[in-house]
Amino acid sequence: MLDAITTFVDELRVAGLPVSLTEAIDATEALRHVELVDRAVFKEALAATLVKRREHRPAFDTVFDVWFSARRPLDAGLVGTEEALADDDGREVGDEELVTMLEQALETGDAALLRTVARSAVARFAGLEPGRALGSAYHLHRALRHLDAEGALARLLGASGDDGIGGLGPDGVIHHSSGLDRRLRADEYRANLERLQAEVEAEVRRRLVADRGADAVVRSVRRPLPEDVDFMHATGEEMVALRRTLQPLARRLAVRMARRRRHRHRGPLDFRSTVRHSLSYGGVPAEPRFRHRRPSKPELMVVADVSGSVAAFARFTLQFVHALSGQFSRVRSFVFVDGVDEVTRLFEGADDLAEAVRRVNTEADVIWADGHSDYGHALGDFLVRWGTEITARTTVVVLGDARNNYHPSEEWVLGAVSSRARHLWWLNPEPRSYWDTGDSIVSEYASHCDGVFECRNLRQLSRFVEHIG
Repeated sequence: MLDAITTFVDELRVAGLPVSLTEAIDATEALRHVELVDRAVFKEALAATLVKRREHRPAFDTVFDVWFSARRPLDAGLVGTEEALADDDGREVGDEELVTMLEQALETGDAALLRTVARSAVARFAGLEPGRALGSAYHLHRALRHLDAEGALARLLGASGDDGIGGLGPDGVIHHSSGLDRRLRADEYRANLERLQAEVEAEVRRRLVADRGADAVVRSVRRPLPEDVDFMHATGEEMVALRRTLQPLARRLAVRMARRRRHRHRGPLDFRSTVRHSLSYGGVPAEPRFRHRRPSKPELMVVADVSGSVAAFARFTLQFVHALSGQFSRVRSFVFVDGVDEVTRLFEGADDLAEAVRRVNTEADVIWADGHSDYGHALGDFLVRWGTEITARTTVVVLGDARNNYHPSEEWVLGAVSSRARHLWWLNPEPRSYWDTGDSIVSEYASHCDGVFECRNLRQLSRFVEHIG
């Protein structure tokens, strides 16, 4: 068991969960006080000691379900056998009976029946074959599509009656139901459908683990943590997870930045004071003296490209930076495509930063000519209109992929901005290997920046914001 826990912890770390040695020891100690045969209790004991953030729980669940997959022996023969399976009473399940059992399982929520339907659907429809390349999502989709659980759910919802008729009761009498009854029944059916889908997924995973081992399967089903999701390639589901992660991550980062600022009292070495105080030690500088820092919060100007594929990156960055506005003396936001506009007003006093970002899309005046990215013109316009407000206390951050559609770069503009600002940073959401390919001119702008950073996810973004704070 100790070896299993050790390799499980290693896999969690590979998945991105921050699990320390102390927490691994705590998990092992916790298992001494639970029944290992109780899978649910075993799982919760590990989760309580190894998972520190709510957004990391789905990744933990995925690794656990693979690593400690149910070890029931596979049904006669190979992984992909499509022979008729038997229910818990030993009766063979035919195609027509499977449809009836499916509807009954969705209606009653019977756990054993849901499990039997799931096992039969995977054996017949998932297309699992020994040694075939892994693709658990494909097998899951295929099993659910052939099973047509959604169609069974629709038939059940139709049977509940849109006209107030609830259908035949067990006494053979038609019962009428209220709208609330129908909604409650529909919610129950949908919850049972989700349980069925989970059973199908677990059965697919169990068969893959039995055929190819947990190591191979966990690599195929591993999903990135929300903070590691690529802004530019996130799915709709991942976007939702990113939005949920944004505010908690901003709060944690704000606390860390404030604590570091409070404790960062030591400044550069004060040589005069050190020599003067060394006289009490016979001239030996045994007690170095340092100048006291004057902590200050930087003023931040964010200039973001909101065109095309980088728009999602810009929206998340603007929202994240304004969630941390308390760590800066002032935050001003500008967005551009081929024209540029200040949108700070949309964030000031906004209770919902996501709504403020949505307003940016509709209210910002960012089109000057054809609506295609023109960094040269947009940054030049920014310098003309707001350049005099850039001071030695201002940190300017440009967000974009520097794909200029072959327009003039006007890279001298960034030189002028850099000469006035405290710092000039550039964040690029593209992989570094894509820079300076096609119409990308990152290097031309980089020569005037204090640094150009690859910033493809929330983890990289939070590190950068902590750095400039």
